[in-house]
Amino acid sequence: MKAGSILFVFIGLFFFNTLRAQQGCVTADYTREQLSRDPLLSGALKQAESFIRQVTANPVMSRLENGVIKIPVVIHNLYHTTDQKVSDAQVAAQLDLLNRAFRRQNADTVKTPAVFKSRAADCEIEFHLAGSDSRKHSTTGIIRKYTPVTKWVMDDKMKFSAEMGDDAWDSKNYLNIWVCNMEKFAGYSSVPGCAPGLDGIVLGLAAFGAGQKTLVHEAGHWLGLKHLWGDEYCGDDGVEDTPKQASYTSGCPSTVRITCGNSPTGDMYNNYMDFTNDACMNLFTKGQKARMQALFAAGGVRNSLLNSSGLDKPQVYETPLPEEEPRWLEVKMYPNPASSELYLDFSYDVRWMGKTIFVSNLAGQRLMNVTITNRVQSINIARLKPGVYFLAAKSEQGVSMKMKFVKL
Repeated sequence: MKAGSILFVFIGLFFFNTLRAQQGCVTADYTREQLSRDPLLSGALKQAESFIRQVTANPVMSRLENGVIKIPVVIHNLYHTTDQKVSDAQVAAQLDLLNRAFRRQNADTVKTPAVFKSRAADCEIEFHLAGSDSRKHSTTGIIRKYTPVTKWVMDDKMKFSAEMGDDAWDSKNYLNIWVCNMEKFAGYSSVPGCAPGLDGIVLGLAAFGAGQKTLVHEAGHWLGLKHLWGDEYCGDDGVEDTPKQASYTSGCPSTVRITCGNSPTGDMYNNYMDFTNDACMNLFTKGQKARMQALFAAGGVRNSLLNSSGLDKPQVYETPLPEEEPRWLEVKMYPNPASSELYLDFSYDVRWMGKTIFVSNLAGQRLMNVTITNRVQSINIARLKPGVYFLAAKSEQGVSMKMKFVKL
């Protein structure tokens, strides 16, 4: 290869990787990170991919049921401040847009370039809030939960209550979508073959609601679609009717973009699996539809969703409880008993910062006042006489903290 060609390839790859890092979807990066952590995952992903290709190559293997596939959805809304709570209206608007995109019912389908209109598809897949939980009890399908975590990153901690997130519902029967305050990114998704406990989609608050198509893109990943460029320069997305293209598209082009020898059609930048502006996205192809529906064939990763009771009529109806204000999480105190120094760990609830702790004896006399200035706050109790004492504090919302310790 000539030096000039080598330089061209190097510049192209550098340009591609630099731009990719600026985008809101980090599913490809997430998948690579999962592969680096779990050596067995590679086999599972290859098996899922092999199954998809086998089914799409043999239509007779496709699912036999007629009609639209309906997927039960659970929204896990993690909020730190009340303005981060998503409303019922936001959820309804987002799912309406998602369904219109997958059913090719959006008004903007008229913008699909003429050269690609014959390839556009009604994917016959819909997403609906779960009405029944795993116990067949009624549910709204929306969980709003306070968290002391102010920002989340691409580490899946939002998927676990033990990490101040919210545990997933059984991924064999529900699509879990976590909506939270993401740092830097708009969202990411697991892909077919990933661990069931991590299965689902994560969206940043800014990318959720009416007019937002990030969820359409991530739902495509969740259903086995890749970015059009296969996440490498002129890569393969596994779909025959999407033209090969160099990398993703920014903005909202209005002319044909020829890359990777894809003349005369050029890049399919109106596809939901590109990175164009939301206003430019308006189609999935028939090939992409076949790939997504292959997952629901017998033996497919998503086949169990066809038998989910998540959209069935509940057997037990419960009156929804009124939403409570956030409960302050337990403060850890150690050691107890203590002789000279006592420690309080506020790491899981920083709202105590700046509050005052009162130290009292059994008679109720206040002996010390301590202002909380650190996540792990130390209290010097060396001057106290041996005996039993109490720590107490109160928030502006009237929530109290009271603990007992023994001074040696």
